[in-house]
Amino acid sequence: MTPPPPSSAQALEAKRLVAPTRTVILVGNPNVGKSVLFGALTGHYVTVSNYPGTTVEVTRGTATIGGAAWHVMDTPGTNNLLPMSEDEQVTRDILQSESGAVCLQVCDAKNLRRGLLLTSQLAEAGVPFLLALNMSDEAAGRGFQVDEVRLAAALGVDVVPTVAVQRHGLAALQARLGAARASRFLPRYDERIEAALAEVAPLMPKGGLGGRALGLMALVGDDSLRALLSARLTPEALARVEEVGRGLAAHYPESLRFVVAKQRLAAVDRLHDAVVTRGARSAGSDFARRLGAWSTHPIYGIPILLLVLFIAWLFVGLFGAGTAVDFLERTVFQRHLVPWTEAGLRAILPGGAVREFLIGPAGVPYQQHGGFIIGRYGLISMGLSYAVAIVLPIVATFFVAFSILEDSGYLPRLAVMVNQLFKRMGLNGKAVLPMVLGLGCDTMATMTARIMETRKERVIVTLLLALAVPCSAQLAVILAMTAGLPLAALAWFGGTLLAVIFLIGWLAAKVIPGRGSDFMLELPPLRLPQAGNVAVKTLARIEWYLREAMPLFLLGTLILWGLDRFHLLAALERGAEPVMSGLLGLPKEAAGAFILGFLRRDYAAAGLFAHYQPYIAAGTMTRSMEIEVVVALVTITLFIPCIANFFMILKERGLKTGLAMMAFILPFSLGVGALVNLLMRRVY
Repeated sequence: MTPPPPSSAQALEAKRLVAPTRTVILVGNPNVGKSVLFGALTGHYVTVSNYPGTTVEVTRGTATIGGAAWHVMDTPGTNNLLPMSEDEQVTRDILQSESGAVCLQVCDAKNLRRGLLLTSQLAEAGVPFLLALNMSDEAAGRGFQVDEVRLAAALGVDVVPTVAVQRHGLAALQARLGAARASRFLPRYDERIEAALAEVAPLMPKGGLGGRALGLMALVGDDSLRALLSARLTPEALARVEEVGRGLAAHYPESLRFVVAKQRLAAVDRLHDAVVTRGARSAGSDFARRLGAWSTHPIYGIPILLLVLFIAWLFVGLFGAGTAVDFLERTVFQRHLVPWTEAGLRAILPGGAVREFLIGPAGVPYQQHGGFIIGRYGLISMGLSYAVAIVLPIVATFFVAFSILEDSGYLPRLAVMVNQLFKRMGLNGKAVLPMVLGLGCDTMATMTARIMETRKERVIVTLLLALAVPCSAQLAVILAMTAGLPLAALAWFGGTLLAVIFLIGWLAAKVIPGRGSDFMLELPPLRLPQAGNVAVKTLARIEWYLREAMPLFLLGTLILWGLDRFHLLAALERGAEPVMSGLLGLPKEAAGAFILGFLRRDYAAAGLFAHYQPYIAAGTMTRSMEIEVVVALVTITLFIPCIANFFMILKERGLKTGLAMMAFILPFSLGVGALVNLLMRRVY
């Protein structure tokens, strides 16, 4: 029997439970567990997108809390609502634009002073919020005792101890979130600042942030706030605010920003000392602390770093790029998926030109014809095979390793270890993260360059990735080619690449306009990674890969198919032969390999490997061949990135910057190859 239609009241109730009715914004310092709490609240990562006008990612999802659907936002980690970086500005702008939202501030319980600095600014902003004292187990292990009752009374908001990775305290957060309220804790400044605030606060626009917070930002000269104030204030009011700010700044020898921060910190210190006591550490915590200290030690940290990199190489390089890729490419695609797809299409497609166009002539191996779906450059036989069978297992294993390192707290320590090295290239230790990811896939690494704080640093990292960091697919072939080289030839190859990286990094830091950033990085304690947290992060990143990067591989395959279909690929190979043979001293077969390298980086190295492999296997390489191999490896490593990475560079850095990089990399790689060829033939 057909059930009766729902009543209008039932329909309204169902809609109320589905449509988000309120918004909660997660805010907090970097590395305090916001993303873990976000995943616990929402169950999974829903959407990750750039905040409008920026390259900063904001994660959004929905959660059912107290029987109602909530919209949940995870903002970038921030130390200050007076922004010093694009991440902090995005967090401030979200709080300003989301009027009526409540905040869930996630604080590191063992570093409460830093968290309370942000708490005091949320209180000044008049934002209703709830304070989660996360990592409370680690704080207790280190001997920190936080009087949550006294802290809640002083702030006037609910304070909930949590352990996000174990979901401890999650139910209490959900139960109290609907009753979030504004804090009554307001740092008091000296008389001059308070008087100036009393004058400008009433002039501030109404919105997510209160007049006191906006007034302080305006007084200290926050340039990122100028657009909002210019649009929302009358010219007379804006002029008065600027006049009061100039008059106030004239009374202090230091910058007004520094004066405000110093006086706010004094108020936070008094609150912190009233609610925190220190006891004895636990034995396990003490060992983790010592291991954490060793991992950043200039001597002891090196063997730890080498051990971590070796284990990561075993998992990503051998298992991911070796075992997993071989199984998916040869067994799944070449032996089963491609033949089955071809057989299925031949059974359902009508004979004649259409079938031959899509899957090629019958009886001819697909590697030898130009079918659109199944062919040597077919969308399934090459495009899908490359994206799923070659790149996906590599990036998936890398994402697992990356998430484990991230969850364990080791990644910030790796950045500390290499900070001085990258500082010489106008960067800082954070740059090691996209560089390491580039050894898995440069396309993904280009997107993670967003972690660098300034545009200048992001451009330099993108350039170095495109120029001198081989992806794992290409690296595997390069390592196979170097197996037959003597130590002297390997030294030429490795020394050239290192020299290029440092030279280009140093020159780029001098030439590219803009500023660098200070290296300030919170070192979380070392901890055992939680399998559930690693799984959530890995799946979210794989989802991103399938959504963002996989279409680029298919587009690159389509372009390659078009070049081959209209016989342009062969023409390009013939045109490049004089450069390959004359300038670089390479065999004519290298021309085709380099052209294919733009579409698949490993194709270029694989084409060269196929030429020299018989000599490498037989051990019959001559000195001239050794020079050719070194020149070929140097040039192909520095050569323009694959088309998928090129499209990602255009997406992240813009058309003008992307084309400028390609215009530099192409002649530079050929020039370096020619120079190495000349020098080696004279002195090798």
